[in-house]
Amino acid sequence: MKIDIVNSNKEKVGSLDLKDEVFGGLVKTDLIWEAVVHQNAREHRGTHATKNRALVSGSGKKPWRQKGTGRARVGEIRNPLWRKGGTVFGPMPRSYDYALPRKVKLGALRAALAAKLNDGALVVVDTLRAPESRKTKDTVALFRTLGASGKTLVIDVKHDEAFTLTARNISGVKLAPSGKVTARDVMDTDHVIATRAAIEKLQEALA
Repeated sequence: MKIDIVNSNKEKVGSLDLKDEVFGGLVKTDLIWEAVVHQNAREHRGTHATKNRALVSGSGKKPWRQKGTGRARVGEIRNPLWRKGGTVFGPMPRSYDYALPRKVKLGALRAALAAKLNDGALVVVDTLRAPESRKTKDTVALFRTLGASGKTLVIDVKHDEAFTLTARNISGVKLAPSGKVTARDVMDTDHVIATRAAIEKLQEALA
């Protein structure tokens, strides 16, 4: 399988062999789903909290004696059965992160990249450099020339600092290094632009 490599004017300047074990075969959507759910869980802040009977304000003194009053027994006014008492088994701060096998993460990224290739939403460029004017509007025009509109993921081994400065304020554009890109990053976009070096690195890591 081959894919064309284009320059900033979307002119073909070469081609790149894609490995079938990375970009070929069936797209395993179940792996993508697992990876996306895992990443969402990792980013869940989990700062929710409610006050239990130890945290609500109020006296810990027994309101009346245990027996002889004819009333129900009660230990303190902070007990959960009373108004303004503590909450039982309420949400408390915790981490939602859990372990996901590395093979699942890699398989999900392979499937996500293959899906974008099948949809014709993956463009491979030789290099990505900032326009000579160093203006954001010219970088917008570059993306438009490459056929990218809406949400766009830009992958490079290491993004050029000048290019980052001109692209970071464009709405819907996300820059990701090839070593940290995830399946959610790929699937949460309409178009993927990757450099030749980034695709080669990804193939090496995912094969």
